[in-house]
Amino acid sequence: MKSVVMKIKLDDGARMPEKAHATDVGYDICSPIDVVVPAHRSVFIDSGVHIHIPLDIAGVLISKSGLNVKHGITSTGLIDPDYTGSIGVKLYNNSVTDYKSAKLVKISQIMFIP
Repeated sequence: MKSVVMKIKLDDGARMPEKAHATDVGYDICSPIDVVVPAHRSVFIDSGVHIHIPLDIAGVLISKSGLNVKHGITSTGLIDPDYTGSIGVKLYNNSVTDYKSAKLVKISQIMFIP
């Protein structure tokens, strides 16, 4: 498998996506702000992370399993290689309880696929 280099720019307050463990496939995306996702509603969060994805690769946002299982929080999205803006994450709260998350807490993960 060939190594791929991606240029990443971070806005003020953003955190570099990273794997929690060497064997992880996804890179964690953190919220740059404190946020409340009301029950049965959604919230859009601008991650402040800009990734220049090569033309033969797509970025896929996937829910963190712990947030999904424990709190009913889901997220999904596809980032095309020609998109150059900040990665936005829409969190959906499928539970009956508001979900509160602090700044720099993991809210989603991104995988890169051909």
